[in-house]
Amino acid sequence: MPMDQLLAEVSRLHFPNPPATPAQLAAFEARVGWKLDEDLRAFYLHCDGCTLFEPRANALYRVLPLAEIRRARLAIRARDEDRDGAPSVFTLVDMQDSDYVVLDVTQRESDRYPLFDAFHETFPETERIASSFEEFLEKALRSGNRAFWLSGSTPLG
Repeated sequence: MPMDQLLAEVSRLHFPNPPATPAQLAAFEARVGWKLDEDLRAFYLHCDGCTLFEPRANALYRVLPLAEIRRARLAIRARDEDRDGAPSVFTLVDMQDSDYVVLDVTQRESDRYPLFDAFHETFPETERIASSFEEFLEKALRSGNRAFWLSGSTPLG
C-alpha cells in the first residue's frame, strides 16, 4: 500500500502526534548525523511519532518522535560503548519493556533503511523484520496489535 494511504489510515484510526516541521527534520538530521529516507521523511512530516491501536499509555507500537530517537545501545543498555552495540543502530519504535524496532544507518538498501527487532535480552543481536518503514507500517497496521514478526504473538488489551 502506498505511504500516503498508510499515513491517512494512521490519522483516521490511530493516535498521531502533530507533524514535524522541515526545520525540525533538519535539526534532527544534524543531531544524529544521518538523513531520513523517503518513507521516514513522509511519516515525520505527516506526524512526529504516533501510537497504533491504543493511546500512548497502553500502546504496544509507539513510533518515536524525532526528539526521542537515539542510539539503541543507549536506550537498551544505558551505555554508549561499542560492546553494547554499533553506534549506527538507532531506535525507531518503542515496543515496551526496553524492546525496540531499530534501524542501522549503515544498511540502507534501495534508498530505504531496513528495520530490525531489538529484543533487550539479546541485543545487540537483531532480527530483520521489514525492508523499509513503509513495509513495517503496513504490517503493523494489519497486525491486530500484535508484534507481527513473532510467531504466536497475541493481541494486547
